[in-house]
Amino acid sequence: MNVEHSVRLAFINHYGREADFIVKAPGRVNLIGEHTDYNDGFVLPCAIEYATFIAVSARDDDKVNVLALDCNNQTDSFFINTELNSHSTQTWSNYVRGVVNELQKSGYTLSGSDICISGDVPQGAGLSSSASLEVGITYAFNHLCDLSIERKEIAKIAQAAENNFVGCNCGIMDQLISACGKRGQALGIDCRSLDLIEVGIDPSMSILMINSNVKRGLLDSEYNLRREQCYEGAEALAKSSLREVSIEEFEAQKHTLKADVAKRVEHIVYENARTLEAMDAFSNNDTTALSKLMMQSHESMRDLFEITTPEIDFLVDIIANVINTYGGVRMTGGGFGGCVVAFVPKVLVKDVIYAIESQYEQQTGLKETIYTSVPSTGVSLISA
Repeated sequence: MNVEHSVRLAFINHYGREADFIVKAPGRVNLIGEHTDYNDGFVLPCAIEYATFIAVSARDDDKVNVLALDCNNQTDSFFINTELNSHSTQTWSNYVRGVVNELQKSGYTLSGSDICISGDVPQGAGLSSSASLEVGITYAFNHLCDLSIERKEIAKIAQAAENNFVGCNCGIMDQLISACGKRGQALGIDCRSLDLIEVGIDPSMSILMINSNVKRGLLDSEYNLRREQCYEGAEALAKSSLREVSIEEFEAQKHTLKADVAKRVEHIVYENARTLEAMDAFSNNDTTALSKLMMQSHESMRDLFEITTPEIDFLVDIIANVINTYGGVRMTGGGFGGCVVAFVPKVLVKDVIYAIESQYEQQTGLKETIYTSVPSTGVSLISA
């Protein structure tokens, strides 16, 4: 049974009626441009076929009821037009409450609803299951209440919910690609202006996401430290953000920076340049250039930003040895575990999967999880 069908059935079983409509909000994978988003730089994500599905029906009162199928059928209920507090025990509830809270803070008039949520975006794999939920809930209320919110604004509201209510200081990339993704395309995002650059992806290529299943215990503390080091570097170079630092400026002044800060800055400055180059390479399906750029990105995350793990590095090596210059591979996401992304000719996908399955677990003791996708569309409405 697919996720859409199961969420429809669960809605009927729980609420005793059919949903008025279904919202589908995709997860995402970032092809290149890591830790550049909060430095006002460039990223190149695409929406993926794995998504969060949200079934919704209107109520004639101010109550919101929510059923989360993937969290052991936990439920939450609250009233709109009241001050919302965090749920003390159910983390998932705060993504829903946070969106409602941000919509109300922005002056939108909401109405009550019954909601059922399920999805197949892998949780904890760095593929943005949380952003897809936030964007999906925002889009659901936008449709339910005829709010006429533009897609970029949906992304901003979803990000604000995570920043202000959930308490995670994320950038805008995850929500923006979930809201604005295009089928068959990646989206280059200028994280300062939020300008979007459509980047075509050759249909003969597949996107593989391989979860290392390394537990990401250091992510929060180290992520915050990397942000602080980047901001320290920008301040030391008298710039508002590292986006403003050219390669020439960095090379001329890197000796003035603390050793660790210099390494972090070097990654960001060169990663921004790589991401812009990669936009052209993806558009032209120049796999030789992509192979080089994605490997340079990975090596920079390993040696300069210091966020990879031995297991992640091993996965990248396995895949690179199969695809050679016919595709690209790198770690993707915040680091310290999580996923590798590979851009692979469809004719080589089976070879890549075989190489991973025959080597990774034997070497690391961990069993990988492999997902394949093509670039998918952003959040959308499915009629009930």
